[in-house]
Amino acid sequence: MIELLQNYGLIGLFIASFLAATIIPLSSEVILIGVLFAGVSPLAAFFTATLGNWLGGITSYYIGRLGRWNIIEKWFGVKEESLIKQKAKIQKYGTLIAFFTWLPILGDLFAIGLGFYRIDFIKSSIFMLIGRAIRFASWIFLYLLYGEKIFRYFII
Repeated sequence: MIELLQNYGLIGLFIASFLAATIIPLSSEVILIGVLFAGVSPLAAFFTATLGNWLGGITSYYIGRLGRWNIIEKWFGVKEESLIKQKAKIQKYGTLIAFFTWLPILGDLFAIGLGFYRIDFIKSSIFMLIGRAIRFASWIFLYLLYGEKIFRYFII
């Protein structure tokens, strides 16, 4: 699947970044580095990966908004008291949690939780965008520093 997405360049990067920000286990960083090695502009790759991953995070947020307390209690056996305690913690740190939604696995849970507890959408989405932009900028920076060395090491 990764090879298929790499073959589609920026469209593949956007799709992979979007899917990686949901509960689908996929590494958008691998696709990002792949398209950079293929010669795609780092700036275009940055904006594509960031936008796709951010929209995927927003999707996870809205999946959380669809959640209902009674369903969580009934199907997952989580008591209302536990949900209330979690809500207090999430409301305390709220939008700052959104900054870390780029983290693998935990980030998806954070995004869903932010939506489930109805944390301010605008602030959450801004912090999601900032966190994800820093993440992809860091990967591109590392690629620009070491990409050629890595390429020569594995190709030659």
